[in-house]
Amino acid sequence: MEFGVFINGYLPGPASRDTDAEHLMFEREIEIAITADRYNWKYAWFGEHHGLTEYSHMSAPEPVMGWVAARTEQIHIGTAINSLSPRKEHPVRYAERAAMMDHLTNNRFEWGTGRGAGSHEMASFNILDKNSTKPEWNEVVQEVPRMWEQRDYLFEGEHFTVPTPHNVLPKPYGKGHPPIWVACGNPGTFTTAGEMGIGAIAFNFEPVFSLKGRIDAYKEGVAACTEPIGQFKNDNVMITNAVICSSDRKHAREIALRQCRGYLYSMVCLYHDTIPKPDYAPTWPETISGVPDEATLDTLIEGGWLLCGEPDEVAEQLSRYQDVGADQLVFGIPSDSVEHEEVLEMLEVFGTKVIPQFDKDPVHSTTRYRATAKPKFPEFVYPVPDIEVKALPTNALIGLDGTRHF
Repeated sequence: MEFGVFINGYLPGPASRDTDAEHLMFEREIEIAITADRYNWKYAWFGEHHGLTEYSHMSAPEPVMGWVAARTEQIHIGTAINSLSPRKEHPVRYAERAAMMDHLTNNRFEWGTGRGAGSHEMASFNILDKNSTKPEWNEVVQEVPRMWEQRDYLFEGEHFTVPTPHNVLPKPYGKGHPPIWVACGNPGTFTTAGEMGIGAIAFNFEPVFSLKGRIDAYKEGVAACTEPIGQFKNDNVMITNAVICSSDRKHAREIALRQCRGYLYSMVCLYHDTIPKPDYAPTWPETISGVPDEATLDTLIEGGWLLCGEPDEVAEQLSRYQDVGADQLVFGIPSDSVEHEEVLEMLEVFGTKVIPQFDKDPVHSTTRYRATAKPKFPEFVYPVPDIEVKALPTNALIGLDGTRHF
């Protein structure tokens, strides 16, 4: 099992209206990703949301990911998620940016995709029917891999067109392309993701054990996949959850018992109206005051709502998550009422004391899958014009005779 952090630009309360606080939040979240890279964490996932005050101010994750990539060495950096409606942006731009990130990260970019979180942010782009984005995603996600391969890409689809042949640039760096993922909620989406041969991102807002049936559906689908939409199968289920891990068990539990543990969840219920919520869930401005007592905290831990305690205790709790079938466990950081210095300490403690017990492979699973990549499409579909170039500038990296000058 591999581990990652999920960064979303969370900025609760009046700070959401203060640009100094907003700036500090971004600086801190960048520091979280850089710190995670030092302590065995393999993935840093960045949300993308639009107009979701307090819940997420991360509307343009690519500049942040580029900044993080330049300051890290091992950690993979992914979009969670890049919503693919052509009414939001032409699909060629999705292909271009993902390939550019593949270069800038030296193959450490993960392309997480989806339909969008809810009607409020989709309305920012004049998308007023939240159900209309599903067929759009299906068309776009299958065409982007073709854009990455072909040098004369042309497409006439139901939701977008590229009416004349174009070479979409840059191409992904080296062999293969960025691993492809999709955000999943209902069992049907998990099955579809598996059948397409792409990873499943499970933004669970319930006990993690409730996902077992959906993970099983994914594994059945991916086992039956003989023609992935990309050049390789990304057989991966990523699950989000919460963790409070400290070298001091008492301190970890004290954090879990602080006020307003659940404020973030009330924002989820406010904005994510594409995800069914249970009857007991609070929708902002209604919130829960937090975990009331030690007994309730133990019940939540046992039920799979969060992990909490000192390293050996958290490791024991984690063993049950493996039984669910999770390939990657990602924690939303920072969560409610956890101070920044406590977050940095947790990244080190969990990364050095817990992760090595569960992830003994220094190579990312997606790197291993990408190594099996096989091209699917012809480089050129249409006849290539018979053009002869007589000479190139002296600083051309490859000469007309094929000689490489680098």
